[in-house]
Amino acid sequence: MKIALLQINPTVGDLSGNARLIVDALTEAGRLGADLAVTPELALVGYLPRDLLLSPGFIDASWRAAGELASNVASMPPVLVGLPEPNRSDEGRPLFNSAVLLHGGTVDQRFRKALLPTYDVFDEDRYFEPFHGPQILEICGRRLGVSICEDIWNDRDYWKRRRYHHDPIDELARVGATCVINLSASPFTAGKHHRREEMIGSMARKHRVPVVYVNQFGGNDDLVFDGRSCAFDAGGAPVARGRAFEADVVICDIDCARPIAPPADTTPESEIWRALVLGTRDYVRKCGFSSAVLGLSGGIDSALTAAIAVDAVGADRVLGVLMPSPYSSRGSIDDASLLAANLGVRTLTLPIELPMRAFDETLCEPFSTGSCEVARENLQARIRGTLLMALSNTRGALLLTTGNKSELSVGYCTLYGDMNGGLAVIADVPKTMVYRIAHWRNQTAGRPLIPESSLTKAPSAELRPNQRDQDSLPPYDVLDDILQRHIEQHQPAREIVAAGFDAETVRRVLRLVRLAEFKRKQAAPGLKVTDRAFGTGWRMPIAARVTEGT
Repeated sequence: MKIALLQINPTVGDLSGNARLIVDALTEAGRLGADLAVTPELALVGYLPRDLLLSPGFIDASWRAAGELASNVASMPPVLVGLPEPNRSDEGRPLFNSAVLLHGGTVDQRFRKALLPTYDVFDEDRYFEPFHGPQILEICGRRLGVSICEDIWNDRDYWKRRRYHHDPIDELARVGATCVINLSASPFTAGKHHRREEMIGSMARKHRVPVVYVNQFGGNDDLVFDGRSCAFDAGGAPVARGRAFEADVVICDIDCARPIAPPADTTPESEIWRALVLGTRDYVRKCGFSSAVLGLSGGIDSALTAAIAVDAVGADRVLGVLMPSPYSSRGSIDDASLLAANLGVRTLTLPIELPMRAFDETLCEPFSTGSCEVARENLQARIRGTLLMALSNTRGALLLTTGNKSELSVGYCTLYGDMNGGLAVIADVPKTMVYRIAHWRNQTAGRPLIPESSLTKAPSAELRPNQRDQDSLPPYDVLDDILQRHIEQHQPAREIVAAGFDAETVRRVLRLVRLAEFKRKQAAPGLKVTDRAFGTGWRMPIAARVTEGT
């Protein structure tokens, strides 16, 4: 039996566009001889639809679209399509997260998700009612167990601690499923692919049944999906795998599949680069923009962001803006110009000395008393942010912000200044990883796209003479280690100090993280590439008093 995994890139809410993607992929699956095809989770409406699910009109429209799709694919192989299903009961949440079988021109059998994730970026319990009990699709003489995304992430023998009290896959195996199918929309984070395949292989081996998994690819808001749909035989060996970060139609013959080699090119630098390029491209495209603009400072962050933007939308659609101040070094200006030449992007130079003088004159009296150094530095960033927003408005271009995760963590950034923009491309990339990805990109390009001096000079915001980031922050390797332990591993100060870090440095960093929360709440959306990003899944209070050491 041949099962086709339709690895598509749906856009949230675009019912007709998503239906066309399914038709095109299903046409290819039919050409390849598929007996059954499977789309990703909620493929018809796109994932995550969030509060669109609260609109009865949207749900009704999705079912009309499902009916039209069923008619359009009547002569094609049967296909399982993900969409939200109304809960007709007078109890529970109003919807099920479902998959329906489109077969012979009709919307046929329905299958519902059992485990509803409510952690990190997920909030499915807000919308969906869980379903209990095994669900079997009998087709081509087979008993196929149908599951949806989270349903496969609760194996008691794989996880040390399970989130849920029951295992839908174990239930399918006990009622005689001869193969398990899983419709997924599993967001990318660096290294997750290894864990995902290891888990699925372990599950197949444990239950002695093939497991077939289809994932969407593409970017929707802050989330990036890496595709890599896959299938494992009953012995737990991989037998099929979709392309990473690309569309694909993967055919898996569950009767005579042969093991395949492990995936290639899974280094963190390569994975994160491809995720950021895809996420930027889809954010620009799906939000209706055709070009991007960003500030070029000569530093490593803006250089990497510009390189990502060029790969995402094309050099001819990226504008780099140089905004030198009296404190900008000749080297930084030269580095920004060289980067633009290497990437082939247009540049515009807007010196900010005159606006700085105007603000100084206007604020002369209030600046005459008290300390105003920070205010003067912030004004420079806000002048630049205003200029960039003006260019974004006049050109209809998406403004990309260039700050990294290390800076955003401790508030080393300026509200309404360098934080201005519509997308924070590298906001989930720590500074040390920024350098690693930049080196990797130069190596893969075979030439220094990003100028060597941007990689080797001391980082500086250049808002005052001889300024260096390390005047205010610990060295980035130390800072990033502390931040990773605290933000992603949830370690309190005492555990980080016990690991060998200076106690005063740890307390200062964690205090800065807390104080910067009000900035992060007002930041542009950032593309998620780590296990815990400052986005949908980060829900810290602003007005709070936290005991030191927690």
